[in-house]
Amino acid sequence: MTSSHEHEKDKAMELAEDSRQTEHTYPSFVAELFSGDVRWDLLHPFPEQSADDKRMGDEYIERIRRVLEEYIDPSEVDRSGELPEEALVALADAGAFGLKIPKEYGGLGMSQTNYNRVIAFVASYCNSTAVWLSAHQSIGVPQPLKMFGTEEQKQRYLPRLAKGAVSAFALTEPHVGSDPARMRAKAELSEDGSHYTLNGEKLWCTNGPSAEILIVMALTAPKIVKGKEKPQITAFIVEAADPGFEVVHRCSFMGICGISNGLIRFNDMKVPVENVIGKPGQGLRIALTTLDTGRLTVPAASSAAGKVCMHFAQDWVNERVQWGAPIGKHQAVGKKLAEMAADTFAMDSMDSLACAMVDQGGVDVRLEAAMAKYYCTETAWRILDDFVQVRGGRGYETAESLGARGEVPIPAERMLRDARISRIIEGTSEIMRLFIAREAMDVHVKRIMPLMMGKGPKGKLLWEAFKFYVKWYPKAWLPAGISARLEHLSSQNQDHLAYVARTSKKLARTMFHTMAKYRQKLEREQLILQAFVDIGTDLFAMAAVLARAEHELKARQDDEHLQNLVDLFCTNARMRIKDSFRSVKEPRGKAIYKISSAFMEGHYRWMIDGVYTDFPPASRPARMMDTGVAEQPEPPQPVDEEQTEEESPATQG
Repeated sequence: MTSSHEHEKDKAMELAEDSRQTEHTYPSFVAELFSGDVRWDLLHPFPEQSADDKRMGDEYIERIRRVLEEYIDPSEVDRSGELPEEALVALADAGAFGLKIPKEYGGLGMSQTNYNRVIAFVASYCNSTAVWLSAHQSIGVPQPLKMFGTEEQKQRYLPRLAKGAVSAFALTEPHVGSDPARMRAKAELSEDGSHYTLNGEKLWCTNGPSAEILIVMALTAPKIVKGKEKPQITAFIVEAADPGFEVVHRCSFMGICGISNGLIRFNDMKVPVENVIGKPGQGLRIALTTLDTGRLTVPAASSAAGKVCMHFAQDWVNERVQWGAPIGKHQAVGKKLAEMAADTFAMDSMDSLACAMVDQGGVDVRLEAAMAKYYCTETAWRILDDFVQVRGGRGYETAESLGARGEVPIPAERMLRDARISRIIEGTSEIMRLFIAREAMDVHVKRIMPLMMGKGPKGKLLWEAFKFYVKWYPKAWLPAGISARLEHLSSQNQDHLAYVARTSKKLARTMFHTMAKYRQKLEREQLILQAFVDIGTDLFAMAAVLARAEHELKARQDDEHLQNLVDLFCTNARMRIKDSFRSVKEPRGKAIYKISSAFMEGHYRWMIDGVYTDFPPASRPARMMDTGVAEQPEPPQPVDEEQTEEESPATQG
């Protein structure tokens, strides 16, 4: 017998597995890296934006600069929580809502590289404005419509969207975050087959309260597969002007205060069948495929934040004198500055590389995009925290207050608040790690797990596994060769190059041995899986940095400063990788489980003393005033220690 929670989890894994099918021609660099093969030929020479495409991007950035400076005051947007209507009109007139929409449908048809450049520039000026634009066309209606829509749908909607009809993406629900099996929004097909009736709620829908057109994910009639119901999630194009659409609440946040985000409700809303994108049941696949490239704008904004910190920090650390010397000369501050520059170069390199892969086409960028999102958001948060620390009291003071008393209005605290959401949206860092771990293990999962679970004809499975491992395993122990000539790197950086190649093999071996040790139980060892992901992410970052540096050094033949920057980044990454391997060898999962379980059961409540644990009366919702208690979320279900491989998030997507 399985619990209802396990059944829901199993359904979620089946849905996610269905969504994983992606056509591609070229191999993924990261997937190969996890298998122990560093394909330098996929990174070198580092892809360079064409002169014509770069010129188009440069010209548009100057155009959008004028719009930003004339219509948007970032401090006022942050204070008021509103992006002015005239600013939205001006952005629409400048084509900013059609950056990625093809020219034949009225858009600007930008490359992924130029699109990211524009979003990064806007984010460096006003992050809230960048979110309006990226939510509209990275994950909003244009992207899934381009990839999965019919020609009639494209002709009908893309020109409107390019002209400024704001769009949104509605997936998350009050009780549903990363677990689609718990989705409650439903769409029922009418008896005559002409329309669906949509009911349900969607939470944290960015652009939702202001959107004209939305992509909405909802459950439709399940399929029966082998006697079991298989949930079907379907994607719908919804017009906000139609009856049944309700904005229940507009949310407020600690950062990006000028965005339009809220709780949306659908009340018996009729959606024509021709508004289904793709086929019924393809909704999750559409959502995840959209997010694969959609989340690439997040590392672009993160990289931009690092660059802005570098810009403002340079003057400050020279001008601010403490104890007889500029603060940048003090080693504790100097370390922050050095790592700020090195890590920003890494973020920019990873983002540029992933964008170039998308522009190239035929590449499965799921892992590269996920890693860029995970690494860049975590790194930008640390850089911004360091920047606030270096600025001291002025880092904590608002830009408005600084300006009012005659100082340079550097928005350090606003940038920090704005950046915090990036570690949550479009896949939390924890979800990114699980997703990357699943893909990293795939080479072994599809060969070993069926044997462990007794699935399929055993003789055939054994033979197929033997044919693979008799070649793969000895190769994982052979010395690592370098398939590309990177001639401009210093001797130290050449050593880092060789380190990436040989450590990739060590990672592949360690993953294989760990899977053989833990087998199905590995999915519960999330700290070990996270360590593998962190190793792979650092190796990918090193590879991107080294390939980018080789490209830059062609024009900067004797740039010792760049060589030193790359050396510092790679040295730090190697230290992190060493620690991650130690985490695999000496896992702390059991100790952490004991303490976290005790915490959940209330064994540490004796520590809570001398603090106010109620809610201030003015902030209590009506239901709390009436009953004295808050509405509680659904309690977590117990995890079955005998959980099967099919139910494992580590092995099933």
